Amino acid sequence: MVAALRSRGVDDVDDSTLSRALYSSDASLYRVVPQAVARPRDTDELLAILDVSRTLGVPLTMRGAGTSIAGNAVGPGLVVDTVRHLNKVLSIDPEARTAVIQPGVVHAVLQRAAAPHHLRFGPDPSTHTRCTIGGMIGNNACGSRALGYGRMVDNVESLRVAFGTGEVVTTGAAGATGAAGRALTGLVDHHLAHVRTEFGRFTRQVSGYSMEHLLPENDRRLDRFLVGSEGTLGLVLEATVDLVHDEPNRQLVLLGYASMAEAADAVPALLAAGAGRLIACEGLDSRIVDLVRARGNAVPELPRGAGWLFVEVAGEDASSVAARVVASGQALDHRVVVSPAESAALWRIREDGAGLAARSLSRPAYSGWEDAAVPPEHLGAWLRDFDELLRDHDLDGVPYGHFGDGCVHVRIDFPFVGESEEVGTRVFRDFLTASARKLREYGGSLSGEHGDGRARSELLPLMYDEESLQLFAAAKAICDPENLLNPGVLVDPDPFDAHLRPTRPRLPIVPALRMTHDGGSFGNAVHRCTGVGKCVAPATNGVMCPSYLATRDEKDSTRGRSRVLQEAMDGSLVGGLGAPAVAEALDLCLSCKGCASDCPTGVDMATYKSEALHQKYAGKRRPRSHYTLGRLPQWAALAAPMAPLLNRMLRVRPLATLARATAGIDQRRSIPDFAPRTLRRGLNRAERASARPGPGVAEPDVWIWADSFTDHFFPQNAHAAIRVLEAAGLRVRVIDEDACCGLTWITTGQLDKAQRIMARTVATLAPYVAGGVPVVGLEPSCLATLRSDAVELSDDPRAVEVARGVLTFAELLARIDWTPPDLTGVEIVAQPHCHHSSVLGWEADEKLLRAAGATLTRVAGCCGLAGNFGMEQGHYEVSTAVAETHLLPALRAHENAVVLADGMSCRVQLDDLAQVPSMHLAELLASKLQA
Repeated sequence: MVAALRSRGVDDVDDSTLSRALYSSDASLYRVVPQAVARPRDTDELLAILDVSRTLGVPLTMRGAGTSIAGNAVGPGLVVDTVRHLNKVLSIDPEARTAVIQPGVVHAVLQRAAAPHHLRFGPDPSTHTRCTIGGMIGNNACGSRALGYGRMVDNVESLRVAFGTGEVVTTGAAGATGAAGRALTGLVDHHLAHVRTEFGRFTRQVSGYSMEHLLPENDRRLDRFLVGSEGTLGLVLEATVDLVHDEPNRQLVLLGYASMAEAADAVPALLAAGAGRLIACEGLDSRIVDLVRARGNAVPELPRGAGWLFVEVAGEDASSVAARVVASGQALDHRVVVSPAESAALWRIREDGAGLAARSLSRPAYSGWEDAAVPPEHLGAWLRDFDELLRDHDLDGVPYGHFGDGCVHVRIDFPFVGESEEVGTRVFRDFLTASARKLREYGGSLSGEHGDGRARSELLPLMYDEESLQLFAAAKAICDPENLLNPGVLVDPDPFDAHLRPTRPRLPIVPALRMTHDGGSFGNAVHRCTGVGKCVAPATNGVMCPSYLATRDEKDSTRGRSRVLQEAMDGSLVGGLGAPAVAEALDLCLSCKGCASDCPTGVDMATYKSEALHQKYAGKRRPRSHYTLGRLPQWAALAAPMAPLLNRMLRVRPLATLARATAGIDQRRSIPDFAPRTLRRGLNRAERASARPGPGVAEPDVWIWADSFTDHFFPQNAHAAIRVLEAAGLRVRVIDEDACCGLTWITTGQLDKAQRIMARTVATLAPYVAGGVPVVGLEPSCLATLRSDAVELSDDPRAVEVARGVLTFAELLARIDWTPPDLTGVEIVAQPHCHHSSVLGWEADEKLLRAAGATLTRVAGCCGLAGNFGMEQGHYEVSTAVAETHLLPALRAHENAVVLADGMSCRVQLDDLAQVPSMHLAELLASKLQA
């Protein structure tokens, strides 16, 4: 197959173990390992792929962003990824309000292309930052704003498609064309009465094939019939879609209710009051919001209640429509949000619902039955019956979704983990079957927008009668007679409890890290990833995932790495954590911890990489950089007495070249200077005597922790902090004891040594923290290690106290009675260290700078150096590419700005790539005090 594809000019095809692992799952419960993955560069290559599939009889499954929750983007033959190359907006016609797109174009990319024309694409799935328009066509996706803008099918003007027979047609408003089109319309003409009564009964009847679009009164729209066919009938080569005017004056009405069912009861009255002017009416369970708060993230004020409706209105009459909604809603409490920033924050919580709901119960929750829809007037009754079904099966679920359309999303805690495979699978089958039968009583649809896929296709006989099922089979036979396109879906379906990923075996390893959030199980930890794919968005305002932003390769995403680790723990495809596929997937992970904060399911790939490296190299020879960069604090301590001499020697080019080669450092990198005098060595005798707590020693007002990087490379940060704090009237002392956090050992997977280092550091810092005097850390990466890794490395109860007890400089300043120096007129470009953003939070720093009057540009993402990562041979190109995603463009846009960077990694990267001076926050404030 691969040879045949390459002979036809399809060069980007891969049957490696790595690629097969990456594409073995989507965002669903299902695992189907493909034979190969192809990434066509143009339409001709896509047609060649179809031809090879037909010639060799190889199944073909189309894949957009891989965010399918129903399992309709995995297959046993050839998986086709259109995101890599077929990702362009070909044209926009502002007058006609249409766009011509390739199938792999990302929704958010289309929105950005339409925005200059004051237009937008209407359907708005929660995965809009990364889902593709081709995938939306496949599923008939709708999203939160379908009330205002319609479903995907309502926004298609025409499609160019290739059927499974090889026939290529362009079809739109002119009606069905070509041999397949004529056969399909003939099929419907023989069943007119049945199609008219059984199909298109309400807007979210998405399950099965939408035969109603082939009716004569619906203009025999073959293109719209194909929307929602899940890639089982043809391949989308190109699409023309409608755009809509982006109405101004958006307002978000928040309505609070005692329960989600009571929120659902209110929907019919809200729809009547809105009189067609509602853009969205979404339901959100309080447990999802509770999880956001538990992670330490701010949540805008919500009305009183355990469940909410988010009702969006817009346009000149927005205020009057909002008032009617409030009057008819019968809510416990309400609030109208007009701030775009606040509305965006609330919508982000709703958009992350799938991932958040997966971790909002006492045990992991899963998709599978997450997309059912009923006519909205039945929604409250359906939710109550559904809740009873959950209780009857000893299950729990967190509902949310498109309540205005009667569509409910939910994650359910099926007992896949901790039970035998047979028990979990039986409960899953029993519950889905019972739910489908109950749904039939309401005239509902198994799917409201995600498609049936592998999750629900087997249940279609419980929703449709025999005549309807025969129509589906006949349509499939017309368009794909050899059953090569996405087999196992819709027609002749696989059992919905076959190929379940959560029931797969997991290798019994004993992790060195405690995996405190996952019951001590490394297998449970890597299975946190459900595949929702927030990490594969082509643009982001967060940190995750810098390597993917640089390479656009699935293997370099958090999801891709998680999939490979899941397969490694399975062991049947990827042979354990020492397999080459694992090394390749983890190689470009920067250990930035961006996923730990940005991923809705809380994946922490930096931790998983450390554990995987530890398991791989236990008792074995390691890469050279592990012994050099991975033990940097040790070498820095040895170098301290002769730091000035070493610095002079390393300025001699041949010596520097030799040093870089010996240490495994890329020759294009500079070697940072050691501090001529370390922070702790710079203490005079009196300061040294008072730098440890004890009898007769006057306690200071603040302790400064001398982490290894501040101590040996940037003591000026501490000196500046002391000046600022003393100017505020505080007595400051530096802790004179060695207290390395072990970060470099952690990131290189030398966890036995890291455990010993952390144990000593916890024992050292615990008395200072327990004394009640604030302890401040100045290097973000070291402080983040205390906050997040101390409890993973040590079961000493004091580790929790130390993790909570050491503050950032800005956090301390926020606690004291202190007025910052005036920064009015100072333009600042700030690159928060990725650990600062992800673990510590940079909000206190931002608030301080803005309160002081600074004009601030906060740079998103990671600088790209990330400790040893960007220094190592083989990583330079990706490191610089990461810097080009956010940091370097921000510097070019603000050439005269003060550059703020607290992290050593960020400052080294700035020195190497931009040759601009940078400052720690303490240095900036101290410089203004002097002025």
